[in-house]
Amino acid sequence: MKRSFISATLALALGLSALPLAAKTTSDHSWDYLTPDREQVIASLNVVELLKRHHYSKPPLDDARSEIIYAGYLKMLDPQRSYFTAADIAEFDKWKDQFDDFLKSGNLEPGFVMYKRHLDRLKSRLNYALTMLGKGVDKIDFSVDEELTLDREKSPWVKDEAALEDLWRRQVKDEVLRQKIAGKDTKTIQETLIKRYKRQLVRLDQTRSEDIFQTYINAFAMSYDPHTSYLSPDNAENFDINMSLSLEGIGAVLQSDNDNVKVVRLVPAGPAEKSKQIAPADKIIGVAQGDDEMVDVIGWRLDEVVKLIRGPKGSKVRLEVIPASNAPNDQTSKTVTITREAVKLEDQAVQKKILKLKHDGRDYKLGVIEVPAFYLDFKAFRAGDPNYKSTTRDVKRVLTELKKDKVDGVVIDLRNNGGGSLQEATELTGLFIDQGPTVLVRNSDGRVDVLNDEEPGIFYKGPMVLLVNRLSASASEIFAGAMQDYHRALIIGGQTFGKGTVQTIQPLNHGELKLTLAKFYRVSGQSTQNQGVLPDIAYPDVMDTKEIGESALPEAMPWDTINPAIKPERDPFKPYLVRLKEHYEQRTANNPDFTFSRERLALAQKLMKETEVSLNEVTRRAQHKQIEGEQLAIENKLRKAKGEEPLTKLKEVDEDSVAVEDKKTKPEDDAFLSEAGQILLDYLNLTSALVKK
Repeated sequence: MKRSFISATLALALGLSALPLAAKTTSDHSWDYLTPDREQVIASLNVVELLKRHHYSKPPLDDARSEIIYAGYLKMLDPQRSYFTAADIAEFDKWKDQFDDFLKSGNLEPGFVMYKRHLDRLKSRLNYALTMLGKGVDKIDFSVDEELTLDREKSPWVKDEAALEDLWRRQVKDEVLRQKIAGKDTKTIQETLIKRYKRQLVRLDQTRSEDIFQTYINAFAMSYDPHTSYLSPDNAENFDINMSLSLEGIGAVLQSDNDNVKVVRLVPAGPAEKSKQIAPADKIIGVAQGDDEMVDVIGWRLDEVVKLIRGPKGSKVRLEVIPASNAPNDQTSKTVTITREAVKLEDQAVQKKILKLKHDGRDYKLGVIEVPAFYLDFKAFRAGDPNYKSTTRDVKRVLTELKKDKVDGVVIDLRNNGGGSLQEATELTGLFIDQGPTVLVRNSDGRVDVLNDEEPGIFYKGPMVLLVNRLSASASEIFAGAMQDYHRALIIGGQTFGKGTVQTIQPLNHGELKLTLAKFYRVSGQSTQNQGVLPDIAYPDVMDTKEIGESALPEAMPWDTINPAIKPERDPFKPYLVRLKEHYEQRTANNPDFTFSRERLALAQKLMKETEVSLNEVTRRAQHKQIEGEQLAIENKLRKAKGEEPLTKLKEVDEDSVAVEDKKTKPEDDAFLSEAGQILLDYLNLTSALVKK
């Protein structure tokens, strides 16, 4: 990400009275104060012009784009199709192919009309839920055999308001039942939900014109790609608020997920990552300051939740979290206490370990280089400090030490490395190749800039594998792609994230626009976008790639290719890949960690296919017991294989002890790391000699 100023004067003097008005529709009179102002109109026109001139793909703003904008906006307002009726949609559909014209003329009224209808429906739903709960949770009949569709994203819109109320009744019933099964008593459930809905009503009445404008313009901007977005003046003051909490926070990248806030990834060496109690795809449903009362944040905006989580360095924040490992209908949560702190550069620094393995009756030593981020101390670098910190300098130092240790090969661990400095990705590549291209950057005008390693010679010529996973992104993918294209290392692990685009920030008269203006390509000409880097030997996924990764984002730009920057050379790994995979599969067929990953993901994917859930308590509890039994069996199979005591229930694990034990683990205890080492040793044995280092 970089900040730049695009040379274009976009301040447009337009009179609001000259704008065409959208067709009138009914709306609750309480929202009459929510109207677009002059600054927002001008900002919308600026966004139209900026995207037209500078977005990477420059798609036309036409009727086809209008339909994408319309569908995206509907999804933002009503992702589960539980607010609008078929009559509402019929009314809105007349605008389906007109949003291009509305935006070009600065007419924001249709976007405001739709949003205010959403507010009407949301207010009605909250009042309906409060009325239903006011009669008493104990009055709800859970003996009736009826069901609720879990994912209504593709369901038909409900016929009328009577059908809408029936849907709301089932949803409230489901929320109560989830909490009952999670072990909460009737009184607590009633108090919790009433407090939640009342708080949401208060927040609803605090809706500002800016909230509507930001949502509507984002529906437009994000129709181009998921990383192009509008930042309101409040959010523009602190861009990181919508990306990560890496300063004085918990060190987690968050995103909105319907009414919840979901963890996308953890910042390496951040407080959340260190706690070992939070994982990607977990949902944060409550936030508390220190020992204060937990605040229910279901239904809150992302920026509001982030503001609660952030706080002074050294202070504690408590989070109520629903683990991603739960079954889809399991609302059992846990409370995590985290001390806020700034993520220090030294905490993200490269780490060295020695991995000792026995292979075919012989002892080997492999160097493990953990690269949690691509960092560069810009301040020290610019000041001319000869001891400035950087990923490349640290890897170079560690490689020197590993050579003295006489290791037989090197494993570079890029798991969970979300990227960082492009300069560092280029320079790190240079340690393992002679002079040559490292990455290509194609701009919106079609020009391709080639970044090169200018240093002659290869610092490390020895055998090497790279370990990656779904959370290896951006700069990690550039480096891994270069190592694969130059045939310098085997890539092992999972398909990487697929973030292969470059964004810039453009100030507007009102807020800012983050827009995609370039795309990364590997030296082979393949994009890192969407597809990411595919491993030579794939491990079982530890998370569902349909939930996490670039390809999981709406309107993600496609994978494609351009002309390569290097000529293809003989791949030294190719003749051995079949046998390497055979050996890997034989070793891991009964490996408890690999079996655990396969079985847990298979169960999660099976549960995700369940489209409906029973609202009959007896049936639901039986289903929950069966799912928990399957999860427990998988967990205990792993524990038994490792000589650990089996659990009688899933919630017995002491999270604090897990964190302590994790710090004591040896590299040999990491099954996925050890297997990467075994694969490297397979290759060395198959080639019958160690490559000269």
